[in-house]
Amino acid sequence: MSAKLWAPALTACTLAASIALVGCSKDDKNAQQAGAAQQMPPTEVGVLVAQPQSVEQMVELSGRTTAYQISDVRPQTSGVILKRLFAEGSYVREGQSLYELDSRTNRATLENAKAAVLQQQANLNSLRTKMNRYQQLVSSNAVSKQEYDDLVGQVNVAQAQLAAAQAQVKNAEVDLGYSTIRSPISGQSGRSSVTAGALVTANQADPLVTIQQLDPIYVDINQSSAELLRLRQQLSKGSLDNSNNTKVKLRLEDGSIYPVEGRLAFSDASVSPETGTVTLRAVFSNPNHLLLPGMYATAQITQAVIPNAFLVPQQAVTRTPTGQATAMLVNDKGAVETRQIQTAGVQGKDWIVTSGLKAGDKIIVDGVAKVKEGQNVSAKPYQPQAQQTPAQAQNPNANKAQPADANQAKPEQKATSNA
Repeated sequence: MSAKLWAPALTACTLAASIALVGCSKDDKNAQQAGAAQQMPPTEVGVLVAQPQSVEQMVELSGRTTAYQISDVRPQTSGVILKRLFAEGSYVREGQSLYELDSRTNRATLENAKAAVLQQQANLNSLRTKMNRYQQLVSSNAVSKQEYDDLVGQVNVAQAQLAAAQAQVKNAEVDLGYSTIRSPISGQSGRSSVTAGALVTANQADPLVTIQQLDPIYVDINQSSAELLRLRQQLSKGSLDNSNNTKVKLRLEDGSIYPVEGRLAFSDASVSPETGTVTLRAVFSNPNHLLLPGMYATAQITQAVIPNAFLVPQQAVTRTPTGQATAMLVNDKGAVETRQIQTAGVQGKDWIVTSGLKAGDKIIVDGVAKVKEGQNVSAKPYQPQAQQTPAQAQNPNANKAQPADANQAKPEQKATSNA
């Protein structure tokens, strides 16, 4: 009976002792983890010190090149083409002869007009002599006043006919000059649509050749009307400066930057109802004819300057699910602090920040994913990584292969010298 009474008591004591031992082990484990955490150094992060500056607000817009001047050469008189006087695709100058037409018909017309002038001149001289004679006789009533007045009228008609004949001569001379078709502008010639022996007519629909002036050259760019409206509202508020808004840079189809900087020459005064865009036109010097009409290009236009803005690397800026931009900073106590910021576009690989930062703020750029709000960190200056060249990006092992090649080359050179 005594054993049955003591069994529950012994069981309870054993359970209490085991619970106490487990609690002690957990306390020891937590204490060890806390001690290890205190011994671990704070996480290192790369920070960038915010410095305000005037930032150019650039917009990249797609466009196409257009010739500065285009002239479709058409004949102004009819005739048969005798010869072509230029090489297709060559550069021609203003006034240079392009085609020669058969001018025999126009030359004969000119000679006929000159003969008509001589005839009218002879008729006028005869009437004037007769009028001078009648003028002496009318005073003595040998000739009636009516006859004299009729003769004066005939002289005036003859003078008008002579003037008309002289005008016909000038017209015939112009037509004869049109027998040689000349270039109206200086530029690059295209493909000729006719050859020798072709019959052409005055003011025909199809051009004989097209001449394009390529230096300078236009780049027609389309900008959204919404972006243009927002820009003008910011300018009206005085938050932007547009004193230097005519510079334009061009990126070509292969990704290279055109070496010559252009200027904004024209902005359309209306919005296209089909596309909702406004056409901007820039002018670029093109001495080597690198730009050809119809080429696709991306224009970088400096439309305004934002004063007291900050350039922050894109990797340092995150966005909340609502789209709010935030950045992590290291405060004066060495702890991480989250700050809401406002951005106004991108310049290269940096965000343009207009508010939320002040001069001297330490922005975490490297190690953003390793820290959290309130955590103590060790800040060090941010070091941007060197950019790889396209060849290194395609062949990352190229730099590793060079030492091996060099090591292989050294024994060969040594063996050669010993020989």
